[in-house]
Amino acid sequence: MFKKLAKRMQNTCCNNICTICSDHKGEFQNEKFSSFCEKLGIFHNFSAPKTPQQNGVVERKNISLEELARTILSESSLPKYFWADVVSTVCYVMNQILIRPILKKTPYELLNGRKPNIGHLKVFGCKCYILNNGKDNLRKFDEKADNGIFLGYSLSSHAYRVYNKRLTTMEEYVHVAFDETNHAKQGLVKNCAEKDEQNIFLENLENCPEKQSIDSAKQPTEILQQDELSKE
Repeated sequence: MFKKLAKRMQNTCCNNICTICSDHKGEFQNEKFSSFCEKLGIFHNFSAPKTPQQNGVVERKNISLEELARTILSESSLPKYFWADVVSTVCYVMNQILIRPILKKTPYELLNGRKPNIGHLKVFGCKCYILNNGKDNLRKFDEKADNGIFLGYSLSSHAYRVYNKRLTTMEEYVHVAFDETNHAKQGLVKNCAEKDEQNIFLENLENCPEKQSIDSAKQPTEILQQDELSKE
């Protein structure tokens, strides 16, 4: 992956990588990687052992990706094995919308020299309808679209990555209709259900015998009646 990145940076930006910084893990500190860096004239700088703050840029970026991915998975109620698609989508969106405080530009604008178009961004995990564009031979009254789940953006073409529920496969298509309002309604229903459960819990807590108030005026008489019954 680093070989691909180095070649891509050289072709797109017309610049060569001079220095890189990493920790002492095996994927970076090995003979093959060292020989590749020496061949391209790249100086490989290492952070001190057990000192991640020296490589703080990467560490902070990893934390941001992890926290956002966890939040999106929790909000969309999708299984955890979709984590790779979530992280890819989070990275794509962060490059499109995050603004550098010093330069006041997005990473996309710094790399390509123009402002990004964010009109194609959709709600992750929302319900979508995939047009059956010649995939199957449809009859007269067969459905023309399949139900799916939106899982991100294609990295090799201008298309969306969707999960086809009928075929149980991952597909990349342009002819997709999104139902983002349905995702919002599901969130409202989920919040209402949580509020109802909380109200029921509070009502049961108030009706609990341990929470009932004790009348001090009636307490001595009740104790005397119980004592008389026990004597009888």
